[in-house]
Amino acid sequence: MKRSILVISCAIGIFVAGCKKTNNPDPNPAPPPPTPVPTAVDKMKDTVLLYSREIYLWYKNIPDTFNPRTYADPDAIMTAIRKYSNEPGFSKPVDRYSFGILQSDWNNISNGISGDFGIGVFFLAQGDLRVSFVEKESPAGKAGVTRSWRITSLNGSTNITTSNASAIVDAVYYSSSTTFGFKRPDNTDTTITLASAAYQEHPVFVDTVYNVGGNNVGYMVLNSFIGDTASIKSEFARVFNRFSTSNVQDVIIDLRYNGGGYVSLAEELDDYLVPSSGNGDVLLTYAYNDKYTSNNITDTYGKKGSLNLSRVFFIGTQNTASASELVINSLKPYLNVQLVGPTNTYGKPVGFFPIPVGNWYIFPISFRTINKSGVGNYFEGLTPNYQVMDGLDKQWGDVNENCLASVLHFIGNGTYARAIAPRLQEGLSREIQDVNVKMGTKFFKGSIGRNRIQ
Repeated sequence: MKRSILVISCAIGIFVAGCKKTNNPDPNPAPPPPTPVPTAVDKMKDTVLLYSREIYLWYKNIPDTFNPRTYADPDAIMTAIRKYSNEPGFSKPVDRYSFGILQSDWNNISNGISGDFGIGVFFLAQGDLRVSFVEKESPAGKAGVTRSWRITSLNGSTNITTSNASAIVDAVYYSSSTTFGFKRPDNTDTTITLASAAYQEHPVFVDTVYNVGGNNVGYMVLNSFIGDTASIKSEFARVFNRFSTSNVQDVIIDLRYNGGGYVSLAEELDDYLVPSSGNGDVLLTYAYNDKYTSNNITDTYGKKGSLNLSRVFFIGTQNTASASELVINSLKPYLNVQLVGPTNTYGKPVGFFPIPVGNWYIFPISFRTINKSGVGNYFEGLTPNYQVMDGLDKQWGDVNENCLASVLHFIGNGTYARAIAPRLQEGLSREIQDVNVKMGTKFFKGSIGRNRIQ
């Protein structure tokens, strides 16, 4: 009975509502809510998304519902779109790289101007944190700190373990002043307080020539493809002139902490390393998304110097990235390329260029780089021919340093010191490997190409 009454009541309500006169609208209707006026920041964020929908390599995957105004700044938007970088053959998004940065900060980075201690650190083993490199004009360089020094304390704390990685990163890379306890190679201890300061980076750390079995071998440590491009090109010319006058038969390029930089400098280095037979042939192809296939451009080799190598050796690590990987990959169709190091390289076969938006630059991944053989999808990195631990306990150029010693042994004897390891070397656990990746995140990783989109 109650249910029948309910149905009848509903029907009466519908009938009355349907019969209500509608030709006398309310003479004083409530005004519609005002449309929010977008702020300048909103417009900037909208522009970031518009560029991304146009040039991002995986632009089709960005959903229509993506709202850039909910993110703090252009860098947060660039980080957010990474998850849409779905690539056939890979189970996870492959973009770890798109970013945004204030133009003032990028101008310093791109010109090789840093404002820190000028030091890099990695774990050699649990509890054994080593200086991996030092910029010579930095506070650490001027204080006499060098590669291989062991860090025993930071601001008095002796908790130098992988579990304390975040605090270590803050103290070493992001503090204005830190007191370091060091143990030097002669086992003497010293305490040095470093204050951050601006300095010019010089990425060619070492160049020398070794004699191995009667043949000369050229060795260069190159820490970056970023900075004063004219100065770096001049350094390349100087180094390879030295190699030529020394009649080197083999060349070792040490890129173990080189996160990349300008593609133009990577191509310049390849021009010195490619054999004469490669002159004028394909160096790499830039491949954009399907909106800009007409802009896919192939760069060719312009042979420099007089070296005519049949093989070249590279030393790399998980922090060898982007433009550095491009150097290695682009040479593979032309000569015997050997890679030595503890792990695969970083895995960044893509690049970007700065796009100005307000007082920011955004760097959405915009192109792939592909070698003459069509290879260019190494998102899991390049695999070493020989796996050997990074000799963080030795100075640059020390012939007993693990990686360099292995290459010199191969040159002199035709084999590396040990067979290729089927797994990570003892002492380089997965935990340490992962933490060392974190230790390297402060440093730029990328391939910066020219903006060829018209």
